[in-house]
Amino acid sequence: MGARVTRALRNFNVEKRAEREIIKRKPSMAPKHPSTRDLLQAHLSQYPEIEGVVSKKDNKLLSLLRDVYVDSKDPVPALPVKVEPRQEPKEFRLPIGNHFDKNITDIPKGKITVVEALTFLNNHKLSPETWTAEKIAQEYYLELKDVNSLLKYFVTFEVKILPPEDRKAIQSK
Repeated sequence: MGARVTRALRNFNVEKRAEREIIKRKPSMAPKHPSTRDLLQAHLSQYPEIEGVVSKKDNKLLSLLRDVYVDSKDPVPALPVKVEPRQEPKEFRLPIGNHFDKNITDIPKGKITVVEALTFLNNHKLSPETWTAEKIAQEYYLELKDVNSLLKYFVTFEVKILPPEDRKAIQSK
């Protein structure tokens, strides 16, 4: 709704406003400082031939200017610049599990995919005795401090289904 109002106000009377801007006088040259104006007038009154020299074209200089051709090249650097190609990781591992995209063929060691991270976080939550930080680090080729940080600061979602308020919950005996 707000966009319609804005568009209507922006386009209101646009032709008339554009015509008004076109008719306006164009800005003239900025006024000279009074001291500069006085100095120019004094100089022109002493040497009236300067005004003619400044305003006339010099054909000899124009022809020389037309003959000028500038060809420049960058200077050779004193020290050669080494451009090192981006280093690819040398060691790869296969993805763990069968729920991966077919395009993922290898994963650099020290890295994990999102699915793998969620898998080992869930495994650790379900059975922390078997899925310890050391075992996860060894299984996924990660550093132990990184795995400890992941286990400490990241938690997978836990879905709990609560009974509705109007029904009575069955009490366990």
